[in-house]
Amino acid sequence: MKRTNRLLIISAALVSLALGACNKDLNLQPPSNTVVGNGGQGTAGSYIKDAATSEAALASCYAFFRSNAAEYYVLDYFNIGDAQSDNAYAGADNAAGFEVDEFRILSTNSWVARDWSYLYNQITACNSVIVNVPKVTDAALTATRKAQIVAEAQFIRARAYFDLVRLFGDVPLVLEELPTITADNLAEIYPLLYPARASKDSVYNQITNDLKSAVEAVPVSAVNKGFVTKGAVYTLLAKIAATRKPINWPEVQSYTDQVIALGYSLLPVYDQLWDGAHENSAEAIFELNFDGWETGGNWGTSMFLGTDWKKFCNPSNDLMRAYKEANDSIRYRSTITFANVTGKWGDARLSLDSFPFFYKMRKTDASQNIIMYRLADVLLLKAEALNEQGNVSGANDIVTQIRQRVKLNPLNITDQAAMRLAIERERRLELAFEGQRWYDLVRTDRAIPVMQAVTDGKGVNLGYHLTEQSLLWPIPQGEMDQNANLEQNTGY
Repeated sequence: MKRTNRLLIISAALVSLALGACNKDLNLQPPSNTVVGNGGQGTAGSYIKDAATSEAALASCYAFFRSNAAEYYVLDYFNIGDAQSDNAYAGADNAAGFEVDEFRILSTNSWVARDWSYLYNQITACNSVIVNVPKVTDAALTATRKAQIVAEAQFIRARAYFDLVRLFGDVPLVLEELPTITADNLAEIYPLLYPARASKDSVYNQITNDLKSAVEAVPVSAVNKGFVTKGAVYTLLAKIAATRKPINWPEVQSYTDQVIALGYSLLPVYDQLWDGAHENSAEAIFELNFDGWETGGNWGTSMFLGTDWKKFCNPSNDLMRAYKEANDSIRYRSTITFANVTGKWGDARLSLDSFPFFYKMRKTDASQNIIMYRLADVLLLKAEALNEQGNVSGANDIVTQIRQRVKLNPLNITDQAAMRLAIERERRLELAFEGQRWYDLVRTDRAIPVMQAVTDGKGVNLGYHLTEQSLLWPIPQGEMDQNANLEQNTGY
């Protein structure tokens, strides 16, 4: 819809209000919930009045990890981070997934639209907490707990924005709530209802400020790793520092050191991370907790594992070859499993008599936790920071520590460029099917050369054609149609 046409509709609404409906509110909120405002009366968070409703509002922010945006966190998170990379093929039979996998994304792609919406809806829930909880005067809500509730919401909002800015680049920066829309304030509300995209720098500044504020109020530990702690905040700060250009490597090292100082430790056996018997372990920093279907179960396992129908995110020949070339049998067995699917479906790239499935999610009763941040990831980020600052030996020591757990020999690399590639490879083998690989390739400027060199099981190049433009997703067409202030990413 063109801006002029929408203004005509709004004008007509104003006339209607003037003719006798002045006391009724207008609902002009776009589906993406990309709205801002001054936190006035009648907002979505107006129900937050006391300690109980403050806690309930924060719970709604966490609920997006398990139910309200579960499709993003238990499915698309891995399709983006692994199937979009050289770790996996899209699998299944979804055309939108094939577009993502093969870098043929259209602005009408349904996955693009839903992920934009899921993340902004979570941000909207967080905004309600951040805007309204500080106003609560209920004596049952202590100042310490009030600050902690706000801080946890700030982390969740920052985490969602980090995904948005990495996927789309410049995005609308929605930080508050929209007041009830009436005839009197509609003209004022219009630019807030339809915001333009903010620069990546503005978004990064905001999420960094949110996290620096949050880390002061969140606890060192919680009842389980599904709640925000200082370790989670410092981990996200480290990831942001390792992504935002120009990269500040001393800052990356500082944040990773602050995580390490909190006492996390690697599990002695790699498979314990995924066997379901060691959840919320000493290695986990932030982990989505699932108990079963009644509390928003993790249905993602059945999207990736099983022979009843062809699954999403099938491990690639390139990834399997990488494990074999590294003689990395321990992580290989924990990450990938095989089954004979002959007669069940076809596949042009993978063997049907030994078809690969990702195996880090393997419990089928909806109770499989998802580890989003863990110590091995942080240690390898620190190794990057050390290497980029010229401390190749220190980086080699960390990589050796990670490799020792899976019975691999030290690398003893002394060349910085060689160590850079070694860390890249180690992160891939350690973190496969954890939603990390694509973002790693992009932030290190390796996505284009790596993806254009990917071959199939016979060594034939797969013909991925990437440009700088294809490293970002398009703004969803539905958002463009509703908001004339949005500009599309180049190339779409």
